[in-house]
Amino acid sequence: MDTTTYTEKTPPGPRAEADRSHIPGWGADLDHANRPAYPKERTPPRLGGVHWEAPQQQPQHVEILHSTERPGITPVFGTSTPPSGISGMLRRLAFRYSENDLRHWLVLLFADRVNVGEGLASDLAHGHIPNIYREMGGPAEFRHNREGAMRKLAVAGVLTLVAVYLWRRD
Repeated sequence: MDTTTYTEKTPPGPRAEADRSHIPGWGADLDHANRPAYPKERTPPRLGGVHWEAPQQQPQHVEILHSTERPGITPVFGTSTPPSGISGMLRRLAFRYSENDLRHWLVLLFADRVNVGEGLASDLAHGHIPNIYREMGGPAEFRHNREGAMRKLAVAGVLTLVAVYLWRRD
């Protein structure tokens, strides 16, 4: 496991030194005349700007997924929900791809949906029947958006009637 820490002092990796002239549009903003924000940029940067010391590296007790664009984990990170189960496997798969790759984000979205299903299954396995209507904000929706709530209720009722009709049609 790569334990390199990302700090402001981290030297640029081999990607930063690579020739990028093959990328369409690369270097288009090098000419100051083509940069709309150039007059507002300051060289050297303002004194009194953000100066900070990198915090001490947080101990790593659980698996932390991080972007392929970074050389390692950030000094501080969240540990409340480490990847686990099928959704964790999907998250590990997503983090194999760069953040600019659509597959990264689509797999993460799918992993979130799978995690919801895992949470419902866990609740049922522990004998807790979730109140999905209340947990999804049903009472607040009815109180603050009554028209929208009634429309959703009508659509749900019609779909339920159609499902019951199709089920009993045998």
